[in-house]
Amino acid sequence: MENVELGRLARRAAKILVEARGRALVFTGAGVSTESGIPDFRGPSGLWRRIPPEVFSIEYFLSNPGEVWRLYAELHRVLAEARPNPAHRAIARLEEMGLVEAVITQNIDGLHQAAGGRRVLELHGSGREAVCLACGARLGIEEAIRLGQEMGWPPRCPRCGGLLKPDAVFFGEPLPRGVLEEALRLARRARAVLVVGSSLQVYPAALVPEEAARHGARLITVNLEPTPLDWRAELVVRERAGRFLPLVVEEAEKLLA
Repeated sequence: MENVELGRLARRAAKILVEARGRALVFTGAGVSTESGIPDFRGPSGLWRRIPPEVFSIEYFLSNPGEVWRLYAELHRVLAEARPNPAHRAIARLEEMGLVEAVITQNIDGLHQAAGGRRVLELHGSGREAVCLACGARLGIEEAIRLGQEMGWPPRCPRCGGLLKPDAVFFGEPLPRGVLEEALRLARRARAVLVVGSSLQVYPAALVPEEAARHGARLITVNLEPTPLDWRAELVVRERAGRFLPLVVEEAEKLLA
């Protein structure tokens, strides 16, 4: 996209966020983290091209926990090496400026928090922890992987010997208790929602921007591919988030100066 057109879109986006008067949300998917080296899921080089999605279903995990843990350990190496990119830092800056009330993410990589995000709702759980399915004990994901490597896959709970599971939400599992409810509550009162890097095809997470739009929020979608909510968006931007969002921050800073 040409710089002039991108600048025009950034000014419009910044104006929408400023006019929301502190009641804007950011909703993010895998596309916000691809520039940090984390593969998306559905793209041409996405994770599901290599691994069938059903492998990360709770049913498959319970039947083949060792196999899934070995695959997850490989994925974790990518997550552990990733660092926030300009898109994550720009979103954190919008929050710091008081324009964004919360970040609601489908991602498990923790990069919003690493970039300085203060209020991040993780709809699909966390890639930083493991949980025991027997006693509920939690431990760091790296400790769980170490146990698997040293004692054999799958890793077992040091407290009770129960099966450990990555704390990310697998297909067929409910979302973390209370997180979706809080996200929907914020969506109903939001005046604007900035959707970044999400295909908006995964439910129930995609209900969040839909609910916001239903209650009158102004939508901005930033994604390289079309989304089902583009028709309701006031602004549709086909550009890398890491290129576009820093421009939005610059324009917002001018408006607030």
